[in-house]
Amino acid sequence: MADAKEFQDRMLSLGLARVSEAAALASAKLIGRGNEKAADQAAVNAMRDQLNLLDIAGVVVIGEGERDEAPMLFIGEEVGTGKGPAVDIALDPLEGTTLTAKDMPNALTVIAMAPRGTMLHAPDVYMEKLAIGPGFAPDTVTMEMSPAERVHALAKAKGCEAADITVCILERPRHEDLIAEVRSTGAAIRLITDGDVAGVIHCAESETTGIDMYMGSGGAPEGVLAAAALKCMGGQIYGKLLFRNDDERGRAAKAGITDLNRVYTRDEMVTADVIFAATGVTQGSILKGIQTEPGWMTTETLLMRSKTGSVRRMSYRSPVK
Repeated sequence: MADAKEFQDRMLSLGLARVSEAAALASAKLIGRGNEKAADQAAVNAMRDQLNLLDIAGVVVIGEGERDEAPMLFIGEEVGTGKGPAVDIALDPLEGTTLTAKDMPNALTVIAMAPRGTMLHAPDVYMEKLAIGPGFAPDTVTMEMSPAERVHALAKAKGCEAADITVCILERPRHEDLIAEVRSTGAAIRLITDGDVAGVIHCAESETTGIDMYMGSGGAPEGVLAAAALKCMGGQIYGKLLFRNDDERGRAAKAGITDLNRVYTRDEMVTADVIFAATGVTQGSILKGIQTEPGWMTTETLLMRSKTGSVRRMSYRSPVK
């Protein structure tokens, strides 16, 4: 019989799906209502309540922020009953608060779990990210390459033209030069307004989403969540922390990061087997949004385990109380 204190990813995975579903259902009433904070808080409350029902000794390593910034699900908070395995938890109770408030596509609830000490404690700073899907040799694209070189390298690996490549980029003023350089190759760009965990996951399902590569800077915590997803789905992601001032460098030191110029690979951001769950809130290209009908709400959840490479899509229909 397996030790109850071991990381039982198979047993815990369905519980993780329930956590993700609960957060999505709680935010459903706030879709399109224009109140980002209320939507986020509803998701946080529900996710925390469900996490505390799991037989784990969990610590939030990627959460809502530092202890002094977030009243709950802050970095370092202990969750679960304390009776099971020691685990790291990375979460974003509502990835795309703005998307939810405006009823725009691809808002998700996201959570990942792995054995204690195996997830990068990424500080709340920016991270330069580069991701492609599964099936390519290591270092097909690298951080050292220019954006144009990455497009040409991926096209060569796929046996196609640069014009056949589509790159997902977060639409921000800081990416204007990046966007111009990628377009100079003839590649297409899909701009997203928010939600770069979903943006990276798109690469792993390129036949469905049409996206081959993700580039650009966004939140470092979301980079670790995206790495957890790609560890389950296959694919490569590189991340390099970006620091704008001494306060941000101090956050890195507090998180135990000493090499500020390090480029992290997927398996350096998540070093052991991981389970990952995401539930659609608004209609998206990966997951359906929450469907409501009289007396019922239906969610769609992606539940994945890196140990087996299994990817489940689960529909959950629950009565409205």
